[in-house]
Amino acid sequence: MPKIIPTCASSYSRCRTRGMPFLHSTPPLVALFHSQSPKPTKSRESQLGKHRVSNVEDALKVFDEMLQRRPLPSVVRFTQILAQLAKLKHYSAVLSLNRQMGLIGIASDTYTLTIVINCYCHLNHMGFSLSVLGQFFKSGLQPNVATFNTLINGFVLQNRVPEAARLFSKMVGGGHCQPDVFTFNTLIKGFCMIGNNSAAFQLLGKMEERGCKPNIVAFNTIIDSHCKDTLVDQALKLFTEMIGRGIAPDVVTYNSLIQGVCKLGQWKEATRLLNEMVSRGIFPDVFTFNVLVDALCKEGMVVEAKSVVEMMIQRGIEPDTITYGSLMDGYCLQGEMDKAKQVFDLTVSKGSMVNVQCCNILINGYCKGKKIDKAYKIFKEMRHMKLVPNTITYTTLIDGFCKVGRIQEAEKLFSQMQGCGQHPNIQTYAVLLDALCSNQQLSKAIELLREMKDKNLELNIVIYSIIIQGLCKAGKMDSAIEVFSGLSLKGVQPNVRTYSIMIHGFCKAGLLNEADKLLREMGEKGCSPDGWTYNIIIRGLLNNNDASRAMGLIQEMVESGFSADASTMELIAGLLSKDIVDPALLPLLNK
Repeated sequence: MPKIIPTCASSYSRCRTRGMPFLHSTPPLVALFHSQSPKPTKSRESQLGKHRVSNVEDALKVFDEMLQRRPLPSVVRFTQILAQLAKLKHYSAVLSLNRQMGLIGIASDTYTLTIVINCYCHLNHMGFSLSVLGQFFKSGLQPNVATFNTLINGFVLQNRVPEAARLFSKMVGGGHCQPDVFTFNTLIKGFCMIGNNSAAFQLLGKMEERGCKPNIVAFNTIIDSHCKDTLVDQALKLFTEMIGRGIAPDVVTYNSLIQGVCKLGQWKEATRLLNEMVSRGIFPDVFTFNVLVDALCKEGMVVEAKSVVEMMIQRGIEPDTITYGSLMDGYCLQGEMDKAKQVFDLTVSKGSMVNVQCCNILINGYCKGKKIDKAYKIFKEMRHMKLVPNTITYTTLIDGFCKVGRIQEAEKLFSQMQGCGQHPNIQTYAVLLDALCSNQQLSKAIELLREMKDKNLELNIVIYSIIIQGLCKAGKMDSAIEVFSGLSLKGVQPNVRTYSIMIHGFCKAGLLNEADKLLREMGEKGCSPDGWTYNIIIRGLLNNNDASRAMGLIQEMVESGFSADASTMELIAGLLSKDIVDPALLPLLNK
């Protein structure tokens, strides 16, 4: 029987980012780019011999027929059925059939138990997976490298990388079997997932120590991780080392590097990599072009981005949803909503091309431009396109209604959202809470806060800051102080915005000593005031005729690297233009 090795999820992330304004400035770069499934067999002998199944019903039928045979087929035959079902991702069915095997006395072998472990891993039952490993030893079976690979991959898939690393150490230290390239690649992927690039790089060295030659997958994984963390210099060094070892880069390698240099705005380096890529006979794929389109759009170069899309089509590379989504987003960022809508209509005309994300981009664009009715029209059209609005759709639209002062419609949409089975997240509540507080509907805001607590949502500092600001605006300083003082008991730390809101509330209420006290408390607690904080308290002091203390804070603000904003400058200018100027302000006349 061939060795059963679980499939490794060694894919490379396709969600990369931005920025590359160089296509039009480098014309040579543009030139570089210039059966049906077999039906289940009806023959009983054929079924039992080949065991090829295409669905769970077919597998169960074959399995039941095997149970009727005398003598019973070997465990190898049964294991083949389990392997086919596992490939079809019917993990629970595999476990059920394996239990039946045990009941009729068919003892599982190493490969059977490895498949069972794989199924438990995919069902997120790592505890059961480990118990099956214990079953190996009880049964006198020796787990092989595929067994350990399956377990290690299971832990990595659940982001339990330290446990995967411990199992790797046990595998090596216990002398059970030697890790192979798959083992190392899986653990390298895990370390990169949690941002531990140094551990991933060290594993690369250990591979050779144990006679495993690192392959393109190992190098690509680490290069991609470094690029995502903007450690492009290290990624390029690793790239050079890889080539020095005789490992040829592929399109995935170059895509990672190109995106990495784009993040840092290194356009010349991006161009060099593209030229090098093509000179090696490695031609850009849809992802490469998507990086370019997205980068150009984020740089405001939508005309150039459109040219890249046209180039893709000329080269026979079909733009996908990501391509058109980036182009739409680019037009939205420039406020060119008519052109964004044209791209959207194009995706709609292509049928399956349009998705919820495309609708969200256009809705967000309309909302940012205060064209809420057009945004709502797209929202209503989603139903006709058989698309279900998600939490982002509703939150964006609710925020749009709030921004134009149509709070009742926002509340109605909020209720509709829940009625449709979409659960508001913390951002949705924050948007509505802010609107209610800003429009002096504090009672409704408090009611909404209670709803959040009833739903056991974890209230963060953003939510508490909104409530505190609402209370301050309503002149309810005692209540604001109570909420602010209770933050630490709730395990929530105030940030600079929270402090600034409270300071503004104290200044507005004429409680200048309390405002100054809180300003000093900020620094003591490691939350340094920013320019907004200083300007708030300086204006509060000036408005309350305390120019002397205001001047002291102006000096402190300047020494901290901040400056007076327009409102503060206007207030100072007004005070200096009076017939009688406060003596404390006279030094400002000489500046």
